[in-house]
Amino acid sequence: MVRDGRLGIGIIGAGRVGPVVGAALAGAGHAVVGITSGSDDERASAVLPGVPVLEAQEVVRRAELVVLAVPSDQLASLVAGVAEVGGWQIGQLVLHTDAGHGIEVLRPAAERGAIPLAVHPAITFTGTSIDLRQLQAGYAAVTAPAAVLPIAQALAVEMGCEPVVIAEADRAAYADAIETVTEFSRSIIGQSTSALRDIGVENPGGYLSALVQSTVERALREASDPPPLL
Repeated sequence: MVRDGRLGIGIIGAGRVGPVVGAALAGAGHAVVGITSGSDDERASAVLPGVPVLEAQEVVRRAELVVLAVPSDQLASLVAGVAEVGGWQIGQLVLHTDAGHGIEVLRPAAERGAIPLAVHPAITFTGTSIDLRQLQAGYAAVTAPAAVLPIAQALAVEMGCEPVVIAEADRAAYADAIETVTEFSRSIIGQSTSALRDIGVENPGGYLSALVQSTVERALREASDPPPLL
């Protein structure tokens, strides 16, 4: 473990999110001490070169901050499984990146003395270094016990994001909003590019790029404007 004021970070989940979050925190001065094997180890190693690939229990044993970046339907069983074998440590920070869960899913870790944190960076991850730039322009939903909320907020800032506190009871509504904008945008763009391709437009994605970006930016500006006075 790192004892110089920085944290030793362990990553469980080597898909698109975990390695990027680890790289962002490493850029803030923390040390990534291990990562589990995942869906694309070559891509993960490109983002986190030289980081040892370890079993989940060994990642937990070595780390002061454990980042859980696994699919939503695997999160609860992972936390409970580590708890069953006595893996969580008193005072250890346990942070998950899932939109739909707050800290209740981390209860098995908290019951063994770990500190539960939920931080969801609101970007679409590619799993590459490009995401590090996206984080710098993004926000992160933060949920944590009041006493440690500043820790969760500080970690979000160190990832590059502006933290926004979301109450535990509101995480489901938050996740629904994130899923709606993500899936609707992807679906509409897919329909439009398909229609253009059918009428012979080459590179329909490129054709729509400026239009989509300008339209979305205008909609976001309008959404951010204060409501008119009655």
